[in-house]
Amino acid sequence: MEDKITFRKAEITDAERIWQIILQAKEQMRRMNSRQWQDGYPSPENITGDIEKGYGYVLCVENGVIAYGAVIFDGEPAYNNIHGKWLTDLSYVVVHRLAVADEVKNKGIATLFMQKVEELSRQKGVRSFRVDTNFDNVYMQKILFAMDFTYCGEIFYDQGVRRAYEKKIV
Repeated sequence: MEDKITFRKAEITDAERIWQIILQAKEQMRRMNSRQWQDGYPSPENITGDIEKGYGYVLCVENGVIAYGAVIFDGEPAYNNIHGKWLTDLSYVVVHRLAVADEVKNKGIATLFMQKVEELSRQKGVRSFRVDTNFDNVYMQKILFAMDFTYCGEIFYDQGVRRAYEKKIV
């Protein structure tokens, strides 16, 4: 299946499908009693904003979007005030709003998305990969552990505290 999957920048025509995937992820988190993404975030405006800024990326199979994430090389202001310590002071890539379509969950798609971001970072000469997630997002924490991310501390958003991770890209 992986050889049929493409990784590309999201286009505005993808926004409706991306929003469906985000809603599926929100519902999954709700069913698991997670507090992440239960307060109106992310919104359709977040997604269209990501696409307009060039942050939105998708994984596709036969032109159908199966995963979405915001891939940002411009930094994350909340990361400037970590309660803990980052591994590096290097420029970094961050992924926000990662979501996978229900029909392909548990097939390694989120991990593949993260691997594609790592490849893109390497191509751009960026050697640090940072991510944050809610304390109760066990799926994301499992992926981060499997991909050798290191827990670095906590960061703070209006929506609450998030666990912060970093990986050095070699």
